[in-house]
Amino acid sequence: MLLDQLLPVARGERPADLLLRNARVVNVFTGELETTDVAIASGVIVGVGPGYRAAQERDLAGRVLAPGFMDAHMHVESAMVPPAEFARAVVPQGTTTVVIDPHEIANVFGAAGIDYLLAAREGIPLDVFVMLPSAVPASHMETAGAALSAADLAPFMQHPAVLGVGEMMNFPGVIAGDPEVLRRAAIAGAKRVDGHAPGVRDQALNAYILAGVGSDHECTTVAEAEQRLRRGMYLMIREASNARNLAALLPAVTPANSRRCLLVTDDRTPADLLDEGHINFLVRKAIGLGLDPVIAVQMATLNVAEYFGLRGRGAIAPGYRADMVVLDDLSADFAVLEVYRAGALVAANGQLLAESRTGVPPLPNSVHLPALTAASFAIPAAGERARIIGLVPDQIVTRALSDTVRVENGMAVADPERDILKLAVIERHGRGGAVGLGFVQGFGLREGALASSVAHDSHNIIVVGTNDADMLAAAQALAGMQGGQVAVAGGTVLAAVPLPIAGLMSDQPVETVRAQVDALNAATRGLGCPLHAPFMALSFLALPVIPSLKLTDQGVVDVEQFALVPLFEDAQD
Repeated sequence: MLLDQLLPVARGERPADLLLRNARVVNVFTGELETTDVAIASGVIVGVGPGYRAAQERDLAGRVLAPGFMDAHMHVESAMVPPAEFARAVVPQGTTTVVIDPHEIANVFGAAGIDYLLAAREGIPLDVFVMLPSAVPASHMETAGAALSAADLAPFMQHPAVLGVGEMMNFPGVIAGDPEVLRRAAIAGAKRVDGHAPGVRDQALNAYILAGVGSDHECTTVAEAEQRLRRGMYLMIREASNARNLAALLPAVTPANSRRCLLVTDDRTPADLLDEGHINFLVRKAIGLGLDPVIAVQMATLNVAEYFGLRGRGAIAPGYRADMVVLDDLSADFAVLEVYRAGALVAANGQLLAESRTGVPPLPNSVHLPALTAASFAIPAAGERARIIGLVPDQIVTRALSDTVRVENGMAVADPERDILKLAVIERHGRGGAVGLGFVQGFGLREGALASSVAHDSHNIIVVGTNDADMLAAAQALAGMQGGQVAVAGGTVLAAVPLPIAGLMSDQPVETVRAQVDALNAATRGLGCPLHAPFMALSFLALPVIPSLKLTDQGVVDVEQFALVPLFEDAQD
């Protein structure tokens, strides 16, 4: 409907399509709850206040009406389902808009992966915007399935769903002024460039910001968060499945800076999405931690829209798109009762009412492993002290440990009694079949092995285990499924989650995937692992742009040095 047709409705001269009466509107502009009516026509809010009539009227009887929730940074691949199934999980929880970075699937399939997700966003009851992946591959110390230059990415910038360039993970390259890395940021033009700068401070941070980076979601301390806010960045506060930073960072949020703060999920598992929630979970948790409820809503609505330049979204006001959620109240345990998208009721009482109509062509197979034997996992003892990756609970950063390792017949082996396990990363894109080997502490496995084709960001096969035979069996099981996650003991697959779409996503309903993940986690606990999200933790051990120590198919990476280092500190020539 054109403006000249909407204006008479706004003036109260013609009826609206829908009138929501007696709502307690969350006014994200003034920070108050306003008891009033809201009139909608042609998917747009045309009036707020008394005196309106409509073809359809509903009395909200004092329930809370908030803007639809928006996730400013996430990877849909981490939900292990394509966008249509993801929408089924999150729209009933109040999410109406997400901004995704498809660098997971792009590291497997390159431009074809971006095309896949751009197509998969069509015809679903969720608005999906895209930030172009800047890190394909994430570094020169790994083998990805593709490489995307600035020239490869630039044509995508014209797509109406593309809002800018995604997290600049190669922060050393940005800070050092690497020409190609800077070209990738520059293609954003006037659009946004997201950041990814764990531990970057002071002059290095100044250089990172000077290159055009506008946000960061990798803060883990208040000091980091405050420095970013003081230097003009937007702070994305993450509460993922494995990286839970909300409680630690919330003290950095003040009435003076809260409009520069956003809530993001980054990576959340199907179980956490269905049990805890999506952005609604973050808003509830922030309220429970003492944040003003309206500020919490701002951080998940208007702040997101304004950061990305999404005009007419993120608020309940004339001229804004009628993306709204009805809540029973605004307490720390509020329930989402109804969800409206462009004025249409798309979900109620936890159920999606709208249908998805997608026709996305299938992707080819993506798991191409080299010929493997148990010897592929053997580590000759080239010294006495080895570098060991130390897990940090509920974080994706790791500790750089050093210790003696168990040696048998000249080979360094796993030592479950000391929780020192073997780790392997196997190139799976048919680009040489390199195998990187190392050690990790923190998984707690007493027997068996775990393996996954989800291994950020190049998504090679990653395997952790107590013995070479089970590590081999786990890797071979993934090859047979064309990707997924498995737990193995005694050569037998105990549980599995097949992920045939790029080795990252399932072709099954989200509830089925969740049940498979639950069974896999139960089997993993039975092997001794106590972690809340063991496969999420495993997946980040191959990401060489997150401190401190990681493993790729090329070997052990010291992220502080941004260089490959020998597995044994005292390696003998």
